[in-house]
Amino acid sequence: MKLISRDNLALGAICLSALMFGLEISSVPVILPTLEHVLQADFQDMQWIMNAYTIACTTVLMATGTLADRYGRKLVFAITVAAFGLTSLMCGLAPNTTVLIISRFLQGMAGGAMFICSIAILSHQFQDARARSSAFAIWGVISGIGLGFGPLIGGLIVALTTWQWVFLVHAPLAVLCLVMAYASVTESRDPQARKLDVAGIVVLSASVFGLTYYITGGNDLGLLSPTALAIAAATIAGLIAFIAVERLHPHPMFDFSVFRIRDFSGAIIGCVGMNFSYWPLMIYLPIYFTIGLGYDSATTGLALLAYTVPFLVMSPVAQFLLLRTSARTIIPLGLFTIGLGFMVMWFGSGLEQAAGATVLAGALISGIGLGLTTTPATNMTTGSVPASRAGMASGIDASARLIALAVNIAVMGLVLVEGILHTLRNALPQAPDTAQLRALAERIAAGGAATPQPLAGPSTLEVPAALAHAALVDGFGWTLLYGGIGVWILAVLSFIVFGPGKAVSDATRPKAQSQVI
Repeated sequence: MKLISRDNLALGAICLSALMFGLEISSVPVILPTLEHVLQADFQDMQWIMNAYTIACTTVLMATGTLADRYGRKLVFAITVAAFGLTSLMCGLAPNTTVLIISRFLQGMAGGAMFICSIAILSHQFQDARARSSAFAIWGVISGIGLGFGPLIGGLIVALTTWQWVFLVHAPLAVLCLVMAYASVTESRDPQARKLDVAGIVVLSASVFGLTYYITGGNDLGLLSPTALAIAAATIAGLIAFIAVERLHPHPMFDFSVFRIRDFSGAIIGCVGMNFSYWPLMIYLPIYFTIGLGYDSATTGLALLAYTVPFLVMSPVAQFLLLRTSARTIIPLGLFTIGLGFMVMWFGSGLEQAAGATVLAGALISGIGLGLTTTPATNMTTGSVPASRAGMASGIDASARLIALAVNIAVMGLVLVEGILHTLRNALPQAPDTAQLRALAERIAAGGAATPQPLAGPSTLEVPAALAHAALVDGFGWTLLYGGIGVWILAVLSFIVFGPGKAVSDATRPKAQSQVI
């Protein structure tokens, strides 16, 4: 008797790939303060270490599905898993931040492609509806574990070994995944696979990169400098060109007509809201825990569990509520709860005493809000459109999340630096010029608040560690306020876009009854 069936072994391979993909999103933020010291990474380097991964994922989402349908899902999955293991090695062996950022971009391309292939393989491997449902449920739990426990795993790895192993550990895991997949996954193709929307992929990727680059590096270039304005103009032109390309393409990766469906648009706002606030903050919370509250790497990883684990627990609760109320209620409620958690963290960050406990309480509330939002938003983006367009809707969902994440990692970083700069200006009216103060603010934002910070340039003024620490805490408060107010606005917008709803789950209504704007 076989101890492990072929389908279960295939499920194990797919779940292992999902675990690796999630870990590379949530475990890396914990090591950013370490990278600031070891690789002499500045604040923009740290932003790009994360953003290179998310932007790269966006570039391959739509293309991978088409390539897998045409050349074989097992083959493309194997190639992407091998590429993920190789690029993880490149990240772990990177001698400097430039090589690490390039390696992270390549790793993100491999990871995004691996993630999309895994969904297609699961759908084909498990033909029975009940077996497919169970497989996707297990896959979802493992994906959530990767995202939820990544901070703890990353913190423990740094505490027990070195930061390199946060990346290097994926090399042997990728080999194991390849062996399991080769022995179990059934090859499948789609003989009617569509052609790649190459123009749309290229234009959208370039536009997202341009917008992120303008936000991240605009101050160094000068927001109104010819170079910065040229980047901004090219980004706007790219976005306009993308809309035109998609409208003219016979098989567009973005069919904008689906946005006329209220349920779809309301759910997409929910997807954007989560990645407007919750996930971008993951990049900066470890810095606050490490420098603002004085936690070590392992304690920071444990503290981040208050932020990440609740959404794992709340996902089945959200599904239960969705079946008894409506997405119009649950998704805005989830976004509002995320914002409430941000406001509690903002209040706690300004306290002299009990700051840590209050911030952790706010993190817990935000995690609950994410759990309320994730499952209903995911279900509604695909469940509110005809079955023939579910794949395209899923692609829009994933793209909206990753684009919102990439852009708001940059925006939150900008807000953090501006908040720190505001405090420094008030405390150091004799400081020579804004450029030097901004350079100092970026060093503090990168985790340099634990030691006295000298001003750059000819000035001999030294900033006390206490002032640098206070500036970081103030900047963190600005960031929380931005995220909280922003996600509350999106909660209201989502509620309005959904429109009047019945007191039953939108997910259970026939497709023909979906409201159209």
